[in-house]
Amino acid sequence: MNFLVFLAASAALAAYDVNEVQLGATEARVKERFPHVNCRPLEWRSQAADRRCDDSRIQFGGIDAGVTFYLRKDSLQGFDVRFHTGDWQRVAQHLRERLGAPLLDAGPKGPLEWKDDAGRARLSADHEGRRATLSVWRGDFDERLYKIP
Repeated sequence: MNFLVFLAASAALAAYDVNEVQLGATEARVKERFPHVNCRPLEWRSQAADRRCDDSRIQFGGIDAGVTFYLRKDSLQGFDVRFHTGDWQRVAQHLRERLGAPLLDAGPKGPLEWKDDAGRARLSADHEGRRATLSVWRGDFDERLYKIP
């Protein structure tokens, strides 16, 4: 089974999920699909999340990756999938096939972004070129995660 599965609720609306764990899922659902995940309270105060669940050894579309889930009040608000930048093009192609053309496309290894009513997805690489990240969230989660209340 392909690890990252984006299901279409309609042609215009995609539900963002990772291994059948969708935004809005409970911590129990995360643990069900990722039995080796380590969940704990968030190390800092945040308006966006109160718990995080990490798993550093996952398969993501046939590549090695790690994932972090962020939950608030037992509801998944966002997640990050991290992988080696050498797999960036492969992941970008996979996302284009699932989600269509990105709203933002900054070229090879530049950020790609998708957005709809269900959430947002951003594929990016760090400045050193070692790690790439697929971040998926709903609402203003990305703006509030590191904002101290």
